[in-house]
Amino acid sequence: METRQIGQQAIGLAALEARIARDLALIAYPEPRWVPERFSASGERILDVLVVGAGQGGLAILFALMRDRITNVLAIDRKPEGAEGPWRDIARMETLRSWKTVTGPDLDIPSLTFQAWFEAQRGTDAFAALDKIPKELWADYLLWFRRTLCLPVRNGADLVALAPCREGLAATLRDGAGEATLIARKVVLATGIETPGRWWMPDVVAALPARFRAHTGDAIDFAALAGKHVAVLGAGASAFDNAATALEHGARVTLCCRRPVLQRVQPYKQISYAGFFRGFPSLPDADRWKWMNHLLSVREAFPRETWERTTRHAGFTLLTGAPWLGARVLGDRVEIDTPRGVLAADFIICGTGFEMDVAAQPALAPHARLIATWGDRYRPPAGQENPRLAKFPYLTPGFALTERVPDTAPWLADVHLFSFGATVSFGPSGSSINAMKFAVPRLTQALAADLFRADAEEHYRALVAYDTPEFEVPDEMSAAQLGTAAA
Repeated sequence: METRQIGQQAIGLAALEARIARDLALIAYPEPRWVPERFSASGERILDVLVVGAGQGGLAILFALMRDRITNVLAIDRKPEGAEGPWRDIARMETLRSWKTVTGPDLDIPSLTFQAWFEAQRGTDAFAALDKIPKELWADYLLWFRRTLCLPVRNGADLVALAPCREGLAATLRDGAGEATLIARKVVLATGIETPGRWWMPDVVAALPARFRAHTGDAIDFAALAGKHVAVLGAGASAFDNAATALEHGARVTLCCRRPVLQRVQPYKQISYAGFFRGFPSLPDADRWKWMNHLLSVREAFPRETWERTTRHAGFTLLTGAPWLGARVLGDRVEIDTPRGVLAADFIICGTGFEMDVAAQPALAPHARLIATWGDRYRPPAGQENPRLAKFPYLTPGFALTERVPDTAPWLADVHLFSFGATVSFGPSGSSINAMKFAVPRLTQALAADLFRADAEEHYRALVAYDTPEFEVPDEMSAAQLGTAAA
């Protein structure tokens, strides 16, 4: 983005980056790098932390680790540089849903906030006039954040296997050159909503030929839908965002939801306060289940802008109380059975959310039976049963996976889940911008503590052996004199 002066308030990115360097220097204490190096049997340096995913969460984790002087770290991302996260593909809203003043990756350093980045280029007047953050600008900000902080990221690499080994965790990565394995002491899965699970659609839709249907989490050729009738299933933000995108590309859209009335209340706004973000993870299991059972059952409302973006099109129809009971292909169209009659469409889009499933993550799939879920750890009282919540992984206070059966897979304590899969354990956390400033430090403090504890004996030996004097003394002063002076 080019620098434009508005009211002499746009200082430019070069000036902002100089301020950032100064800010980081001022808060650098304590500066020593303290994690002992480890090497594999073949002589390769072992990573202290491998972060899988270089979107907003992964970058914030890298930054927090490096501030704690844990610098032997790496993040990988299967997408090209600048395309990480959902912002340039499956995120089909126009703006973030959070307030424009939201902070997160900056970890409370004012010069690293989105607002500072925006105002440095456009000025404070432009920020005051901004409503919400355009999603493409958020992606641009994250790329600038990564480059400014020189965060170590390898793009075009994906985690395909993970297994314990004598020296830590063997992580098999696949990139354009093939597969290779590196060893890490800790692995953090920071992949937003995608881990561990799959995008879900009803069986009646999934059984249709792929050319007739898609999920909102899929790549969709919206231009090909011009002049077509598109049926969308779902009442959440992603369903409406995809409906709006189809309408903007010239399609006619009928959106169906099973509920008789649209959800217009956003419950997550009520819990967006420091007490909840800091206190919720410490609640007893029964309370955490009760809260998340309510929040994930009510679901999120979509914002006013999404409603207006969709309903301004004459080609939009909303059918409430219209679950899809059956679907079939007839010629080049699909017929859908609903309680309100048969709906014919050229193409179907399902905004039906995400199904939690540890086995759906390739690297975790071979170990799925070893990993504890909430269903393994907690039995809710009558009336609070929820099979959807029961599938979420049960995590330690440090976001680590836990064993389903004690002493069967102790290495799981070194695999940390910073994604939507952490929601029942921590509330909004691993896939939430609003919660990031609270959740990332909790995770990285746990990583630092684990790394220190694992090397505690080596650190103790270093303490005992430490003999650097604070000052020099004249050679003619005897040890006895020094002892007398000290006395």
